[in-house]
Amino acid sequence: MLKFELLKTEGLARRGRLTLNHGVVETPVFMPVGTYGTVKGVMPKSLEDMGAQIILGNTFHLWMRPGLDVMKTFGGLHKFENWHKPILTDSGGFQVWSLGEMRKISEEGVRFSSPVNGDKLFLTPEGSMQIQTVLNSDIVMQFDECTPYVSLDPKTKGQLTTEREARISMELSMRWAKRCQDEFARLENPNALFGIVQGGMYENLRDESLAGLEELNFPGIAVGGVSVGEPKEDMQRLIRHIGPKLPAHKPHYLMGVGTPEDLVYGVQHGIDMFDCVMPTRNARNGHLFTRFGDLKIRNARHKSDERPLDETCTCYACAGSSGVPYAQGGRDGFSRAYLHHLDRCGEMLGPMLATVHNLHYYLNLMREVREALDAGSFGAFVQQFHADRGRGV
Repeated sequence: MLKFELLKTEGLARRGRLTLNHGVVETPVFMPVGTYGTVKGVMPKSLEDMGAQIILGNTFHLWMRPGLDVMKTFGGLHKFENWHKPILTDSGGFQVWSLGEMRKISEEGVRFSSPVNGDKLFLTPEGSMQIQTVLNSDIVMQFDECTPYVSLDPKTKGQLTTEREARISMELSMRWAKRCQDEFARLENPNALFGIVQGGMYENLRDESLAGLEELNFPGIAVGGVSVGEPKEDMQRLIRHIGPKLPAHKPHYLMGVGTPEDLVYGVQHGIDMFDCVMPTRNARNGHLFTRFGDLKIRNARHKSDERPLDETCTCYACAGSSGVPYAQGGRDGFSRAYLHHLDRCGEMLGPMLATVHNLHYYLNLMREVREALDAGSFGAFVQQFHADRGRGV
């Protein structure tokens, strides 16, 4: 089941509501990534407390471990990981893409060796639908061929993927989209299947891909094939081009993006849904996102700093159990000096607190975007956002 309501617009920015089998999602929304059935470093209760509405799981990795037999025992991913709100699962296409030359793509599907035990495996559009049906994810993604930014063809390796190569890849994804749709219907999956716009860095191919997906009438449309190594200006060019053309009555999902600035830029051009490993991965490497810019906790200048990561932040790392931010007199949080110490000592609490903060920041940013759209003040919000982020920490 999927119901999408467009509640309000401001320019191309959209305020919406997505109703799925396991709950309601207010959009625009950021979706934390839980590849193996867990968002790294964060308790599910903490995710709920910080306002996560929907999280991701990954078809490819969950197929590898723990496997479908275990998933069937639990009736799907929700009960297995004790998360009772909506879940979106990636089809495995990006993970297959990331295998590079270790996979062999044909019309039928992709052959590769398991990164877990070396077993020879074959993943098809039908297989991806079967796995995601067992996972019982609220949003199922079509199996696609993610077009690389740089060609893997031996004749053009290392060069920008040509329009011809991107077309072959896009058209294969389109044929796979129809096979996914047919198998999804055959399985009588009660959830929602999204199609994925491909076409590399070529606007005309993106238009063709979108037109083909619209003929198939998927209930939601994703934009894939970005964040695959292209320069920022190319990603923004594609978002500017395709965002306004996405069907107004359906949810729009930009896959694998990105920085706080990327999220705001996406909303400005009609995107409703985002996911990215950046807030969790960067947290584990001491890279923090704040209202006033990015902060690297490993820098020696934080060694004796009594301030929290962000003086305006209400997350547990910054404001402690009281939830009162430092700027309003709260002194219950953890200092930059303490987080610097934890990082230098390799203590696991360090990346845990950093992850809580980064995810809270991303989720709170999307909450503020929704509030600005509700109030009709999104344009002013964007100006203030960039001014704050440029101020520095």
